[in-house]
Amino acid sequence: MHGVYTVEQIRAAEDDAMARLPEGALMQRAAHALSVHCAGLLDRVYGARVALLVGSGNNGGDALFAGARLAARGARVTALLLDPERVHGDGLLAFDRAGGRAAGADPSALRGADLVVDGMLGIGGRGGLRGPAIELAEAAADLFTVAVDVPSGVDAGTGVADDTAVRADVTVTFGALKVGTVVGAGAQLCGELRLIDLGLDLPMASARVLEAGDVRAVLPRPEATDDKYTRGVVGVVAGSPQYSGAGVLATGSALLGGGGMVRYLGLAPDAIRARYPEVVVHDDARPHEVRVQAWVVGPGMGTDDAAMALLADVLRTDVPVIADADAITLIARAPGLVRGRSAPTVLTPHDREFARLAGQPGADRLNACRRAAADLGATLLLKGNATIVADRDGTAYVNPTGTPWLGTAGSGDVLSGLVGSLLASGLPAPLAAATAAYVHGVAGQRAATDGPPTAIDVLNALRGSLRAIAAD
Repeated sequence: MHGVYTVEQIRAAEDDAMARLPEGALMQRAAHALSVHCAGLLDRVYGARVALLVGSGNNGGDALFAGARLAARGARVTALLLDPERVHGDGLLAFDRAGGRAAGADPSALRGADLVVDGMLGIGGRGGLRGPAIELAEAAADLFTVAVDVPSGVDAGTGVADDTAVRADVTVTFGALKVGTVVGAGAQLCGELRLIDLGLDLPMASARVLEAGDVRAVLPRPEATDDKYTRGVVGVVAGSPQYSGAGVLATGSALLGGGGMVRYLGLAPDAIRARYPEVVVHDDARPHEVRVQAWVVGPGMGTDDAAMALLADVLRTDVPVIADADAITLIARAPGLVRGRSAPTVLTPHDREFARLAGQPGADRLNACRRAAADLGATLLLKGNATIVADRDGTAYVNPTGTPWLGTAGSGDVLSGLVGSLLASGLPAPLAAATAAYVHGVAGQRAATDGPPTAIDVLNALRGSLRAIAAD
């Protein structure tokens, strides 16, 4: 599990380290690691053509020192200086001594480069690229690019970036993950993210990114003494005569998530009976009459008065609830249904649903999700290219798995059932939501290997995804 930190936290830790270490030692650690990763990405170092995009800050210094190391190994390294008057002096001196060639910010100098190292802007960059930096970024667009710490043009605090930002194939980031490297547009522009430990003394992380080992450690595994009840019973209120598929998808993923039993109270009982004979279908029962350890409510249930009454009944129970889709629309009309709950509630909105609950998420998605969670007294799972989970106490996770192909009808229903099953197994709400998002993302990736997947493909990929994570 990796911590995710704000720019202010990173800077404070770097300042502390620089005060304790010999002058320049921290930059030398970063530059050495950067040069090693760059060398590993080249077919061969000797004779390779490497272009450095060098700004005036410490990222430019990192790039120059790394370029000096590559030049000393025989690479033909050219440094394109955005502002020769403000370049990192010691870095440029080391670069010159190693045989590197410094030049102005001429985009034509990038032609034929085997590798581009982007060191134009660092974590202090705000407002996107300007002037010659835009031209260099455009010229590097079709070349293999390694970003130093964060791609230039990406706001390291929020992940916001415009169309001028550098799109890296690999980002070598130093010290710790920054918020802007794992959320928003930044998560995509970083490409493959490689973290270098610089030995910083960091505070409690503002958020965390789960890894496969973290997920494997919390996935439910029955003990010898367990039975279907002790493993967790999930109740599903999803689907309707018009949207029976939503009930089928949510119920199917609830079955696969590790719980011991699924009970169904939705309005598509015939579809559930036909597809899942192992599910207990309760006709004409109310939620308080059925014993479960968690409820899944919302997908395809409708938004009329009857649906509102049923949702209110579910939320009045004293067990965890995962509310999605139509349930979110209803909760936006009556948020007091959630604010007054003592048991955990998980809400899983996409951006438009989030806007109904708490206004537009805006540029700072992580803090917007945190604020909404605190206001509603719930766990919020904000779907997106990098799904964010935030709890009412500030606990947050950013999901590293997934694919844009998951933006397909019914995919969210699969996620809902999975969250419900993990809640029923006893996982705390934030961890259940984050774990489900991770597994769902892996399933989406596996389902997309043969072309654009449907929600059924994602559902069918869950079993193999869980097996792969458990065996990794």
